[in-house]
Amino acid sequence: MPIYNAELSRGSLLPLESKRIATLLLTGPDDKAWAHAIEIENILQKNTVFTANRQANLIRKRLMTLDATGWNLIFKTDSEVTNQLLFAAAIKQSKLLGDFMFSVYANRQRKLEMSISPSNWEDFLTDCAHLDPTVANWNDSTKLKIYRCIKRILVEAKYIVDRDSMSISPRALHPVVKKYLLDRDEAYVIDCLERVK
Repeated sequence: MPIYNAELSRGSLLPLESKRIATLLLTGPDDKAWAHAIEIENILQKNTVFTANRQANLIRKRLMTLDATGWNLIFKTDSEVTNQLLFAAAIKQSKLLGDFMFSVYANRQRKLEMSISPSNWEDFLTDCAHLDPTVANWNDSTKLKIYRCIKRILVEAKYIVDRDSMSISPRALHPVVKKYLLDRDEAYVIDCLERVK
């Protein structure tokens, strides 16, 4: 079974949409209620049912890596907590993103090289292909979409200054987010989000 997948290319943190999906998940919707909320009520306010379903399913996969407490925090708290929890959920759902943070982002910090370059991304993908040969089959367009999405995520979570310079802006986890992750023994996720050594 593949270690990595390209699903990350489908969307960044999507905080507004994620708040709406978190609220929906808290109601415990069955398939009919879910479809009604996404397709009829159009809670994500998308132009087509296809787009709404695609984005809703991506967000649901991410949020299902959390629990009702996490959903409540995403729905009710400020943007820093929301974005960091969404980042944590994205890492839990995408090992590619987690490993990028764990190796590329953290390694650049350790070396005091405070920006990420396209060559770092290419080297990372080469390493991933050694672990998972399916990565070598991704076309250039897919690789670029994933890289762009990672950059958007890092900007949204304030881990880089902007997408052009890719200047690293190291973050400490918000105490609420750190407690949530510690209480659930999420050592890998914490390392991905806070590792600086």
